[in-house]
Amino acid sequence: MKIWDPAGYDIRPIPDKTRFHDVGLSNAVMHAIADLNYKYCTPIQEKSLPITLKGCDMVGKANTGTGKSAVFLITIINRLLNQTSQPVSLNPAKPRALVIAPTRELVIQIANDGRQLAKYTSLNILAVYGGEDYQKQLDQARYNTNDIIVATPGRLLDFVSKNIIKLDQCEIMVIDEADRMLDMGFIPDVRRIIGQVREKNLRQTMLFSATITEAVKQLAFQWCRKPEFIDIPTEQLTVDTVGQIVYLVTTEEKYRVLYNLIISNLDEKIIIFTNQKHEAKTLSQNLQGHNIRCSLLSGDVPQRKRGKRLERFRTGKVNVLIATDVAARGIHIEGVSYVVNFNLPYEPENYVHRIGRTGRAGALGTSISFACEEDSFYLPDIEEYIGKELECVVPEENMLTPPASIQKLKQPKSNKTNIQQSRQRRRSANRISEAQRGKI
Repeated sequence: MKIWDPAGYDIRPIPDKTRFHDVGLSNAVMHAIADLNYKYCTPIQEKSLPITLKGCDMVGKANTGTGKSAVFLITIINRLLNQTSQPVSLNPAKPRALVIAPTRELVIQIANDGRQLAKYTSLNILAVYGGEDYQKQLDQARYNTNDIIVATPGRLLDFVSKNIIKLDQCEIMVIDEADRMLDMGFIPDVRRIIGQVREKNLRQTMLFSATITEAVKQLAFQWCRKPEFIDIPTEQLTVDTVGQIVYLVTTEEKYRVLYNLIISNLDEKIIIFTNQKHEAKTLSQNLQGHNIRCSLLSGDVPQRKRGKRLERFRTGKVNVLIATDVAARGIHIEGVSYVVNFNLPYEPENYVHRIGRTGRAGALGTSISFACEEDSFYLPDIEEYIGKELECVVPEENMLTPPASIQKLKQPKSNKTNIQQSRQRRRSANRISEAQRGKI
């Protein structure tokens, strides 16, 4: 069998960019990176990998879609390959590395990414999460050698309590989306898990969070030993790879613009966000009524169905996904071309989380937001949060054409109606302008 040579993966040096060749990775990891066509490190990878590969603890402030999962996965795989200790095997399983994440979808995505990066190694990765596949996961934990476990807290503690998994040999610990762990009430469970792994002086701990609040800092100092703090600015996350457009529309025109956007991009993956569950459901019904295949992802959808719908979107069987913010930071899918804010979010940070579903890890994407008179109130706070004024435009005429079935049901719009809509758009624009000048 021919040995793979990293010299064959020729990536030319570029000033101010770090190649994966430059950070000192094993051939097996570099081979997998070449297969994935990863060329240059993202900002979080460039700043973090030199720290984590030395075995130092780290706290990283970065949103999803920035390549942060690759930081800890590459670190784990590379370090385990370079260590002489062998995995402790069966009954109970004793992993050498553990990744904790708040949602089933995120656990599945991390495990899949890890398997791709470990494809040229003998390391085995097990995903442990609630909602389904209980017996299958239990058997995989009981009868396989598992070097790395990626888990949600509840299911992991269940397996630990049954002595199916034992964590006393775990030498690398990752807590992903720590701020969301706090929001979802998982911290007591995470404390119990950390109490089962090696003490912090004998393990490497990496913690990642979209925001570094005082509560997150307290957790970091409790769980890490002299951690390095890495901060990727929010504006860098939103400006570099995501084109952002705000359409000034009336409430009625929102659906028309959305419909025409989808029809013009039938082969592209599109995620649409609403603020309320009932809005997402109505939007799903309307799109299906106009023969557009779509999936709905909200808090009302059972866990098993959420997984199946997300997988259909991931594999391209359905190209349109409608979601509420409950799923905004749980969706980790490559190749999303458009994110549409059917409603602008109430909180500015949710805007960043939403548009982070596109433009992931250096790829290009587009965010389209609809601003009617009500939504325009939220724009100034969003612009302040991201440090950038958003481009506000009136949709082109072809974007305002109603779907055929609507044209049959309704008479053509009168000049009076068109004038009313034009006035409403102008009021929205004036509202935005006044808000930006600080008058409201």
